[in-house]
Amino acid sequence: MRVLSVKDGEIMQVALQQEILRSEESRYDHKLHGVLLASQGYDSYQIGEMFGQSPTTIQRWVNRFNKSGFAGLQDKERSGRPRSLDAKQWSKIEKHLRQPPLSFGYKQNLWDGRLLSKHLQEHLGVVLGVRQCQRLFKAMSSGIGNPDL
Repeated sequence: MRVLSVKDGEIMQVALQQEILRSEESRYDHKLHGVLLASQGYDSYQIGEMFGQSPTTIQRWVNRFNKSGFAGLQDKERSGRPRSLDAKQWSKIEKHLRQPPLSFGYKQNLWDGRLLSKHLQEHLGVVLGVRQCQRLFKAMSSGIGNPDL
């Protein structure tokens, strides 16, 4: 039997994992597959390696499934402060950052945390500190999506 391969496999692995994390439905399906593999005799280390998760996370999924069934795999409401940026603002910032600061009338050629902080306040009415903006750059460059800033 011929081995299947995915073009740009390593890059696609990261992209696929990020896509799974984008929606509640995908995360639920991901957990279902993990529990399915556990029911077939794979251990948490094997599943964790396949899924890009820690063995502890896999064990947590299986324990929740054993305790609460399918409902145990559903994402629950998370406490904590709401995100500073909604999906629409996040998308707008991504578009802005693809343009040089000069196109917005700034005197710099490159974006940095201080300039982005100022830009967000002026254009979106969002107040983020310089350090938060630096984390935002990192999240965008790694394709994480909208982090809890």
